[in-house]
Amino acid sequence: MFFKRFLPTIFMSALCLTMAGVAAGQTSGAGLSSGTEAGSAADTQLVSRPRSFDLSAIDKSVNPCENFYEYACGSWRKNNPIPGDQSRWGRFNELAEYNRQVLHEILEKTAHATGPRNAVDQKIGDFYGACMDEAAINAKGAAPLKPLMDRIASVTNKNQLIDTLAWLQNQGIGGILFAFGSSPDLHNASVEIANVFQSGLGLPDRDYYLKDDAKSQETRQKYVAHMTNMFVLLGDSPEAAAKEAQVVMDIETKLAQATMERVKVRDPKNRDHKMKVAELVALAPNLSLERYFQGTGAPAFTEVNVVPPDFFQAINQQIEATPIADWKTYVRWHVASGAAAWLSEAFVKENFSFQSYLSGQKELPVRWKRCVQITDRMLGEALGQDYVHDTFGKEGKDRMLKMVNALEGALGEDIRNLDWMTPETRKQAEAKLHLIANKIGYPENWRDYSTVTVTRNDFLADVRQAAAFEERRDLNKIGKALDKTEWGMTPPTVNAYYNPAENNINFPAGILQPPFFSQSVDDAVNFGGIGVVIGHELTHGFDDQGSKYDGNGNLSNWWTDADRKEFDKRTSCIADEYGSFTAVDDVHLNGRLTLGENTADNGGLHIALMALHKDMASNPKVKETIDGYTAEQRFFLGFAQVWCSNSTPESSRLLVKTDPHSPGEFRTNGTLQNSEDFAKAFGCKAGQKMVSANACHVW
Repeated sequence: MFFKRFLPTIFMSALCLTMAGVAAGQTSGAGLSSGTEAGSAADTQLVSRPRSFDLSAIDKSVNPCENFYEYACGSWRKNNPIPGDQSRWGRFNELAEYNRQVLHEILEKTAHATGPRNAVDQKIGDFYGACMDEAAINAKGAAPLKPLMDRIASVTNKNQLIDTLAWLQNQGIGGILFAFGSSPDLHNASVEIANVFQSGLGLPDRDYYLKDDAKSQETRQKYVAHMTNMFVLLGDSPEAAAKEAQVVMDIETKLAQATMERVKVRDPKNRDHKMKVAELVALAPNLSLERYFQGTGAPAFTEVNVVPPDFFQAINQQIEATPIADWKTYVRWHVASGAAAWLSEAFVKENFSFQSYLSGQKELPVRWKRCVQITDRMLGEALGQDYVHDTFGKEGKDRMLKMVNALEGALGEDIRNLDWMTPETRKQAEAKLHLIANKIGYPENWRDYSTVTVTRNDFLADVRQAAAFEERRDLNKIGKALDKTEWGMTPPTVNAYYNPAENNINFPAGILQPPFFSQSVDDAVNFGGIGVVIGHELTHGFDDQGSKYDGNGNLSNWWTDADRKEFDKRTSCIADEYGSFTAVDDVHLNGRLTLGENTADNGGLHIALMALHKDMASNPKVKETIDGYTAEQRFFLGFAQVWCSNSTPESSRLLVKTDPHSPGEFRTNGTLQNSEDFAKAFGCKAGQKMVSANACHVW
């Protein structure tokens, strides 16, 4: 698929992965243009800057001890229905949408500048400008795909198929059949090694192919119909297109049968399969992987991590059993599907139609929003330079660093006082915490896009140029030292993440603003917002995945058997608790899939409150009651209001199957019902819903 980059970042623990890659940012308060796209009412419907500690969001008709999420967010949810161009609408989206407007103004200026532009502004301005030239894109129809389709059509045997897959990978179109890229060595994280990883599905998860309930059957029928329509747009007859769609469905079903479940993939031990290249070739000889690796342009290497070996054994059999003509159809589909959103209107509409079925999103976002997002995604550290220059100040970074230090101190105190951990393991935990580094705002060294050619007259070619650049940049890391200064998110992104291989926490500039962080609110609210975010990311270093890595980022068991058994008992409590929550209709959360994020939410809340209490001890002003709420109450409201959201039933169903994060309601109530401090702050009693009879505690 075009620009499908996931090997380097898939195992980072993000605050909210479903928002990853969505442009957002801190603004300077400058006026925002309404855009230039004629006839689009959405252009004039600008989103106001979000607020921290929003009293108007509270629904005081709800008892906070029965449903604190509805108490803190009820009025916000009533007054903020899901916009037509969204499948869910929450505070993350609200901030991302506001920030998209900031980026829109930057791109409008660079795209329509009348004077000389520097190299960075030329690239982002022309990339955005080419995207906005819908008339030129429509006039080309499917023609931009012709060089790719001609290459696929020329395949006559297995070796040519492998060569073509390698060529497509080199062009930035990876993830077809399997994925290939660089990633830190699990046992020597200072070095990047080659990785091959299961891939090749067009539906969001393996279960969509394998489950036999009515909804799954309907989804498969819709998918086949969607593929049929796309093949027709490529010029095939309806009869041929229908047969081709079924061919793809048959191949992907076999791939799904060999694909490891998401919960198993979460365990790094299930991803630990380093072997000699010769061993992988012997495991899957029909894939001609030595030929493939060489064809991608990757540097030579002798070892590769394989995730999972069973998948490659299965597709080895399929390569031989499936006719070359069918493989060509499969590859053709994935190339077209990956490019569809950036082709002519007919492709865009067909692509959105199926995505709408999956997510419940009613309307396609106006073009400028899509063009801002793709520019951030493809040239994020070029666009990010203008963004940071316009919006990110030293004062906010200094205050953020102060809070990070406070949270690290609180986690250290928490570790020292744990009654269930022995001194031997505690010493190792403290050593790991001491080694955690942090990155705030933006990269120290900006990515150099000088080799990326961008023009105003061929947008898909621009996308391919940027995707190929990223592909080469990734593959060239193989065999080299890990660069811990590199970022996995662009500066305007509304998100944060922990990287276990690097043992660091990362906060893009985009999230360092209301409702998470504000210079104009008191520390209690900020500790409930960005403070819990910081605590969340720190705790990821000690969740069910992060706890299997040491302070140097290596997969290592630094636990005593007794401590690990006690840890597993406590995390199982959290898994069972969240697994009892119903997300939509009769669909429950997957407590094991969401375990890491739920553990991080609970731990983050606990240590952020510890840090607030320490701040209160030295700062009497923080103790003051404001707007009728004590400092602790403002803390919990600040935390809960980050997660105010509405979601379509379709989106809820999709995310429950694929997202390692719980919905906002359960990130709030599930966490708070385990907190004695919350019950005390709001006077909640045993027997009320916000007081768990079996409270779960890990960190």
